[in-house]
Amino acid sequence: MNHTREVEVVVIGAGQAGLAAAHHLRRTGFEPERDFVVLDHSPGPGGAWQFRWPSLTYGKVHGMHALPGMELTGADPARPSAEVIGEYFAAYEETFDLRVRRPVDVRAVREGTGGRLLVETSDGAWSTRALINATGTWDRPFWPRYPGQETFRGRQLHTARYAGPEEFAGQRVVVVGGGASGTQHLLELAPYAAATTWVTRRPPVFREGPFDENAGRAAVALVEERVRRGLPPKSVVSVTGLPLNEAIRAGLESGVLDRLPMFDRITEEGVEWADGRRVAADVILWATGFRPVIDHLAPLRLREAGGGIRVEGTRAVADPRVHLVGYGPSASTIGANRAGRAAVRDIRRLLAEQEPVAA
Repeated sequence: MNHTREVEVVVIGAGQAGLAAAHHLRRTGFEPERDFVVLDHSPGPGGAWQFRWPSLTYGKVHGMHALPGMELTGADPARPSAEVIGEYFAAYEETFDLRVRRPVDVRAVREGTGGRLLVETSDGAWSTRALINATGTWDRPFWPRYPGQETFRGRQLHTARYAGPEEFAGQRVVVVGGGASGTQHLLELAPYAAATTWVTRRPPVFREGPFDENAGRAAVALVEERVRRGLPPKSVVSVTGLPLNEAIRAGLESGVLDRLPMFDRITEEGVEWADGRRVAADVILWATGFRPVIDHLAPLRLREAGGGIRVEGTRAVADPRVHLVGYGPSASTIGANRAGRAAVRDIRRLLAEQEPVAA
């Protein structure tokens, strides 16, 4: 399509943050397709959840918070989370008539005409007065680089391509990463693999007891401070620690979660440390997290010298027309919901200020 369509707001991404934002746009009077449009590059509803490995059942999901206005009830904890949450998101889109357009790839957002932004996509261009970016991190897995990495004769894969433990039967697996995915992988792999080795850059921090509201606010504040300074955000999980549940306790007692410091180099046969220690491996599984998907915003020059986008609340400081939800402190499911509401509130104020005064 060659023509440019006009709307008041473009929402990029239909995961938790994007759907929350679309819901708040809808309930405050914006009409889908007329006033706003939601663009999603995924093949179907479910955000990043639709790509999670089948063995990640709904019962193993940590802290999935319901979307605003519609609870997720009666879900079978033994079903894959990809199915449960995919169906929930699909029902949500239909219930609130959000009319998500997919698959649509957003290629660039740049300055348009008349104070508008121009959103260039695989389905033509959109001219908008405001933008809600809710692209998450799933499409940008982070792969650290280590000496000798290209010489490894085994297989290397990232969490983003992990399909379940069965394919690692009888293999020696090194799992890299101290987050929730790394521990989940290790606990799943242990009954199948010939051997597992866990390595992390820093000693893992396990959290005992309930994670109450005060602790949550403190954790979010630490992440928020980074984005306020224009630094790349860290995940909320990185400052909350890992919950010390029954599965984790069992892994610690059995030795599956015995952690080694990060190796110094990768060899043809495995990994090794500067002190001469070596571990042979058939597979290196990088559970090393993800980075925000924001390259399409590059023409707007929003990045600060520190490498991140400086954000106040959800608003990009360098351009008040742009809001980032699911970024930094709003990367959790509950944070995404709150961020969607906050972004819509600010955008309504911005658009009202831009309205011409009647004679």
